[in-house]
Amino acid sequence: MTPDLKAMQADLRTLVDLESPSTDPVGIQHVMDVVERWARDLGAQTHALGGGTRVFHFGVGGPDKPVLVLTHADTVWPHGTLERMPWRIDGERLYGPGTYDMKAGIVGLFHALRALYGQWPRGGVTVLLSPDEEIGSPSSRAHIEAAAHQARVALVVEPPVADTHALKTGRKGTGTYTLTFTGVASHAGNKPEEGASAITAAAQAVLDLQGLARPGTGTTVSVGLMQGGSAVNVIPAHCSLDVDLRVSTLAEAERIDAAVRAWTPRDPRVQVAVTGGLNRPPFEQGEGTLALYALARATAQELGFALDHAVVGGGSDGNFTAPIIPTLDGLGAPGDGAHAQHEHVRLDRWPDHVRLLTALLGRV
Repeated sequence: MTPDLKAMQADLRTLVDLESPSTDPVGIQHVMDVVERWARDLGAQTHALGGGTRVFHFGVGGPDKPVLVLTHADTVWPHGTLERMPWRIDGERLYGPGTYDMKAGIVGLFHALRALYGQWPRGGVTVLLSPDEEIGSPSSRAHIEAAAHQARVALVVEPPVADTHALKTGRKGTGTYTLTFTGVASHAGNKPEEGASAITAAAQAVLDLQGLARPGTGTTVSVGLMQGGSAVNVIPAHCSLDVDLRVSTLAEAERIDAAVRAWTPRDPRVQVAVTGGLNRPPFEQGEGTLALYALARATAQELGFALDHAVVGGGSDGNFTAPIIPTLDGLGAPGDGAHAQHEHVRLDRWPDHVRLLTALLGRV
């Protein structure tokens, strides 16, 4: 099977022209409507689930569980981005918001499904299209996990590692915490000792919490936002911190969670409230995933190109399936620039990955 690159570009242009930030359910629905039409053209059974998630079944039935493929329709880019980041082709690079992450992954998947039409793998294929992956999948997580329990393996058409052919065999778990500090206000010049500074407590928390990081084991803790105070001459009574957490194992997530919730200010007059926690579990590199990667590597060799793999820091919906079934990520379109101005797909590499996905769907 030789993918039709011009047809793939045309399909991708259709999706990219439909701007679909995570905050706009109508824009996301427009993308999903197009994809659902593609699915129906291939005879899929389609279902709309709660929260905007859609599921498409291709040849599903019989005693075998299906292959689950994860996709998402939302992007990080607000409306109007196309005006300053227009669709353009420069040599072998196709630029545009949402191209690499991950509308080209959706297009490549459907070109693979068209090539397989009528020859579905045993158990068939279930495609889950999420509306909110870029904001942590709050409405789709339960649907993703339920689909995983009904499937035998999961393939994720997020892009490969930036500017490589490397697939993703593990991802860090991700979480966020918000710490809200309430102290005692007083005049900064007249008896400041009567005040209890929420900002001072928050500053202590920044150093203590970031000190929990263990980069050697993949654990990072970063305070990204700090807001507080009311006026320069007032001992501040209020402050808040937003903390980013990345972990490679569930044990590390539990260690950090316990430490964050046990932290107390030095000044007992300052109170602290903690909200948040782990929102994506670690996608740990298990034997089932490595076996899927070995199959993909051997398949790529047959197709004439070399494949590698890596564990990466960013999360995906694969984090939800990996604790349940073997999961292989990074099967979308090669390129670079996720969430960045130079977001693009590599046209010279994209067809190879569509051929790989087509063959892999037929073999898993």
